[in-house]
Amino acid sequence: MSSTTHVILIRHGQSQGNAEGRFGGHTDTPLSPLGRRQADATAKALGSEKFDAIYSSDLPRAIETATPLAKVTHTPLETTDTLRERSVGVMEGLTFAEAAAQHPEQYQALLRRDFDHVLLGGESYRQMLDRAAAKLDEAMQKHRGGRIALLTHTGTICILILHLMGALDSPELKPVWIATQNCGLARFDLRSDGFLRVLAINDTRHLSGIT
Repeated sequence: MSSTTHVILIRHGQSQGNAEGRFGGHTDTPLSPLGRRQADATAKALGSEKFDAIYSSDLPRAIETATPLAKVTHTPLETTDTLRERSVGVMEGLTFAEAAAQHPEQYQALLRRDFDHVLLGGESYRQMLDRAAAKLDEAMQKHRGGRIALLTHTGTICILILHLMGALDSPELKPVWIATQNCGLARFDLRSDGFLRVLAINDTRHLSGIT
């Protein structure tokens, strides 16, 4: 008998680091006031949906975004470091201009979307894929036929979308970037026969009027 698993990937609300134009990575930057409003609006928009599980990156900006949704839907919240943003190592916490000036080679590798380049003191996109995709696959298997939400980060969402679409199976990868705004939603239906239906990417309609 076939079944369909519904997956929602949600980027965290605007963080203080986002507001200041800084690399977030694994830093503990919290939500900004705007980010908290975005998180509340997201919880309200999804409040009528029944979730089997909600997973969140263990970084504060993701947990602060996930908590209102977990409360309004009465769903347990599981936090995990596997859903963290890519670690950008020596560029963590720097503004983009500071990173470009202080670590030009690392910054340029990041801009090139070099999939296998391990950033100094950080990790590669492939390393991020390995940890995040393993968690997503585990969650989909555990809640097959159900509805799950993953609260995570823009880079992680990009990689997970490409993973779901099978775009990362080639040994040679072209640089591709799927941008997600703060609290943007990506929705997918995955059938048990492997057919994937893309319902939405970077849906921010629920944030209309929030400034």
